[in-house]
Amino acid sequence: MEMKQSMMMMMSRENGDGEKEKPEKPEEGSQQENGMLMGGNDDNNTVDQKAEKVNSGPPTQVSNGYPSSTSPQSPSGGEGHWGSGGGPGPLRTLVVQQTSLEPPRETWSKKMDFLLSVIGYAVDLGNVWRFPYICYQNGGGAFLLPYLLMAVFGGVPLFYMELALGQFHRSGCISIWRHICPIFKGIGFAICIVALYIAFYYNTVMAWALYYLLSSFRATLPWTSCKNSWNTVNCTPYLSTDLNVSWTNASTSPAEEFYTRQVLQVHLSPGLHSLGSVSWQLALCLLLIFTVVYFSIWKGVKTSGKVVWVTATFPYLVLIILLVRGATLPGAWRGVVFYLKPNWEMLLCPRVWIDAAAQIFFSLGPGFGVLLAFASYNPFHNNCYKDALVTSSVNCLTSFLSGFVIFTVLGYMAEMRGENVDTVAKDTGPSLLFIIYAEAIANMPAATFFSIIFFLMIIMLGLDSTFAGLEGVITAVLDEFPHLLAKRREWFVLGLVCVCYLGALSTLTYGGAYVVKLFEEYATGPAVITIVFLEVIAVSWFYGTSRFCSDVQLMLGFAPGLFWRVCWVAICPCFLLFIIYNFLRYPPDVSLFDYKYPFWTTVLGYCIGVSSFICVPAYMVYSLITTKGTFKQRLLKCITPEVGGGSGAPHRDMIITNAV
Repeated sequence: MEMKQSMMMMMSRENGDGEKEKPEKPEEGSQQENGMLMGGNDDNNTVDQKAEKVNSGPPTQVSNGYPSSTSPQSPSGGEGHWGSGGGPGPLRTLVVQQTSLEPPRETWSKKMDFLLSVIGYAVDLGNVWRFPYICYQNGGGAFLLPYLLMAVFGGVPLFYMELALGQFHRSGCISIWRHICPIFKGIGFAICIVALYIAFYYNTVMAWALYYLLSSFRATLPWTSCKNSWNTVNCTPYLSTDLNVSWTNASTSPAEEFYTRQVLQVHLSPGLHSLGSVSWQLALCLLLIFTVVYFSIWKGVKTSGKVVWVTATFPYLVLIILLVRGATLPGAWRGVVFYLKPNWEMLLCPRVWIDAAAQIFFSLGPGFGVLLAFASYNPFHNNCYKDALVTSSVNCLTSFLSGFVIFTVLGYMAEMRGENVDTVAKDTGPSLLFIIYAEAIANMPAATFFSIIFFLMIIMLGLDSTFAGLEGVITAVLDEFPHLLAKRREWFVLGLVCVCYLGALSTLTYGGAYVVKLFEEYATGPAVITIVFLEVIAVSWFYGTSRFCSDVQLMLGFAPGLFWRVCWVAICPCFLLFIIYNFLRYPPDVSLFDYKYPFWTTVLGYCIGVSSFICVPAYMVYSLITTKGTFKQRLLKCITPEVGGGSGAPHRDMIITNAV
């Protein structure tokens, strides 16, 4: 319970002499540790000492402001019962409560607000374009085996751990390390920088989708014809009615030229060394996207929790509509067979297991500070264990469902072109959506309707992830500097959105697609995996699995089982090291369209990735230098959770005891 001011109350009954117990004031020098009020003066005994005279066990302890029992416990025995006559005198229950001077922490209006927000964050654009491609590339149905194994032993335990940490400590990704292991506080700053990098390029994909959406409000979709100003002589239309069209290797489709020459305009940029001017159309589209983002998150989870009722549920409605429509198209079965036909020999290839581990990790999204932030607004006794299982299962099933939506259409495209499915499905990433799928939609009856709902779905999927990513940063900074920013949230969010928009300008240039690819491959992946690896080490090995499980038991009433303990201590670190090692051993061969990234761009990409991770060792050095004492004393203090959570942390401590 949090109130406007601290107080100490004593409830008593009148004794035989007619005297009443007088209220006692809390000591000035008292300290708070792990939810207990500890006296600092031997001459002035505190409540804990009084309680020992009556209770055989320790006083009821409450951590982070939530009592483990809602009523005080009375000792057994006839003489000690309330209202009993005789004996040395009735017992007086002393309630000592020290609450925060800070306003109450915001909470979700409804449980579904939280669940939809987490699902919306986990289910993003990667579920639609990345999972289907990786699945068919790595053995089709056989890929589901390593994918599920990596989910059970790696992804879901990390997902559960972050939800539990955020809910128990009620802090963002920066200030939470005071409660766990202060020397790892640099992880929080690194997470915020990674989130900014993601905001620089991720929202640009939504700007592309918005451009497509606005272009769809016409009777004939603009990417169905070769008679536009942006088309070349190689443009070859092949609608289902164009039976006399001959397709060659030099041919390009109207959808491809609309995407590359009209939306991206990459033909005006020779590469990353010369990006060209900013596209004013995309700049306006991105401005509209960030305007929607700002007014969705500026008031906190009270507003964003309402928005996700639309942005998180609408994509499922569209996916079902597109699945039904795709299943009725001629040749759809070819795509489904290609998608699910198992190639068991692929399981012997290490690359399949690497892709499975990376896919489940980036799909569930631990390490971005979002799960910590969302869970910190939950009630203390919320069943985050059940939430972790439900939301992670929904995420995996959505990825699987998206594969059917994509490949029924790819089978239709192969049937229409008279080609194999693997030839049609050669495009990956956004090209799969903005070229292949857009072209398939253009060949369907009621093409305008399906185009509008499809690109609206893409925007909704992206908005959920953007809400979550920025909320992770906002919660972290506001929790770290509550006295400075707590009452200025709207202005801080406005400044953050402006920074993200300015940082995204490079992705809006003619060569902006090259920048998006560079950020996607280097700026986030390796850094986030390394950050989560250190997070697991800090929680399991420094904070301690036993202590963490005790925290979970205090919240949920039961402790995590042996499986979860083993995963957190050993399997998850090995899982993450496996991904890191293989990324360093097999660096990505980055290319986009006909542009091959030169070597210096690889160096630039690694520098961008290191720029966020460098916060971790830098803060470790800073912490050791600024702490007083010998090196051993400084090191011990830096790895020990701070008493009371450090400066700025709200105090929510309560003790209920029985005293004579």
